[in-house]
Amino acid sequence: MFFYYLMLILGVLFVVGSAIYFILMFINKDYPLLGIGKCLLTLLFGALLLVITLPSLKYVVLKEYDVVSGKCVIEIDSTGRSSEADFNMLNTDEVFSFRDIPPLDAYGKSIPYYCKVTVTKDHQFEVSYKIYDAKTRKLLVTSK
Repeated sequence: MFFYYLMLILGVLFVVGSAIYFILMFINKDYPLLGIGKCLLTLLFGALLLVITLPSLKYVVLKEYDVVSGKCVIEIDSTGRSSEADFNMLNTDEVFSFRDIPPLDAYGKSIPYYCKVTVTKDHQFEVSYKIYDAKTRKLLVTSK
């Protein structure tokens, strides 16, 4: 949920900031081409972030979540600065990513688990997860 709120706040700040900059350029009657270009790019980027996050805002505010459950495979992606855990749901062919890596004994395609992933109603943003043993359905790990 951290990334959702970060994207929403940055989108609002970029759109409002570029609108204020456009108004200041109009008041000062100073229209540098580089300033207009930067402002347009900032406005477009902010609008893109808002287009991505605003449809899910209703579900986040009202806390309307879906739980996707079934067999899953957990893969670790550590290519960047931080590592991510990708939950590949085998029943629905959906992939959900979390920043925290669950402390499990083994990861990968050969190790199936039973997972319950809580997501927004539109399945765009992940909220939490629970990982169970595939055979016994014993709770192994849950997100914070």
